Amino acid sequence: MPKQAVADFTLPATGGAEFTLHPIRSKSLVIYFYPKDNTPGCTTEAQQFRDLYAEFRTAGSEIVGISRDSIRSHENFKTKFTLPFALLADEDEAACNLFGVMKQKMMYGKQVRGIERSTFVLDSKGIIRKEWRGLKADGHAQEVLDFVQTM
Repeated sequence: MPKQAVADFTLPATGGAEFTLHPIRSKSLVIYFYPKDNTPGCTTEAQQFRDLYAEFRTAGSEIVGISRDSIRSHENFKTKFTLPFALLADEDEAACNLFGVMKQKMMYGKQVRGIERSTFVLDSKGIIRKEWRGLKADGHAQEVLDFVQTM
């Protein structure tokens, strides 16, 4: 992927806020895309990012999670698992398309279009420094933290 800044976008965020990508207000920004609130893999991933959140902040990084779920669904998910970072609702797939995470997948023997679990680390200028695609949820947050700590 070319080392260029990601185009700006704005999405509704939990807590009644709006999230705008630029300017990035931290040394780095972790954007993780996940398929659906309250599903086993997505819950594991969110909990592991939650459990390492203080270490991400110490490393100068912020985290946001993005899926196509509604803000209401995100608020319930965030509250249920005490997530300290914002979840963004991308119901029209604007950010999903920007990062190219929408894929055809097999689910219960049927072809469905959905988010491929992916994570991107952007530097303070909004340039993608590392990306993971089609990843397994368990253990991934630690791998991202290890990378962020080298920036």
